[in-house]
Amino acid sequence: MGGALKNVIALAAGIVDGLGFGFNTRAALITRGLAEITRLGLALGAEPLTFAGLAGLGDLILTATGTLSRNHTLGVELGKGKTLAEALAGKQSVAEGVGTARTAVALGERHHVDLPIARQVAAILFEGKTARQAISDLMEREPKPEQWR
Repeated sequence: MGGALKNVIALAAGIVDGLGFGFNTRAALITRGLAEITRLGLALGAEPLTFAGLAGLGDLILTATGTLSRNHTLGVELGKGKTLAEALAGKQSVAEGVGTARTAVALGERHHVDLPIARQVAAILFEGKTARQAISDLMEREPKPEQWR
């Protein structure tokens, strides 16, 4: 679960970077992304501490910040205003978060788990929503507790 969903959060982190936001914004997004991953994992029967280790937080940090991350790199292009088709044109590599975003949203709906970041990433990828509007919609959400339960 962590290995798949971290790719969606990495796309979002790249989008934030492509929009020109700073490290604090990216760190907040990654932190909330970890909570999102954990909530869905718990709904599917995972142990919460699993996501605090290398298979969760460790992999998430690398993928969401690394310059060699395909998902982060694609997110940067989306944040700079490219469409998914434009950002993928001519690339041979696969950014797994693209397909996973849609699947994560469907899983969240099926298990009644709120996945706002995954939802906004899917809207950018598949519904033509602008990156700036998606980030604005995330920032304007009513604050909620970040506990996993």
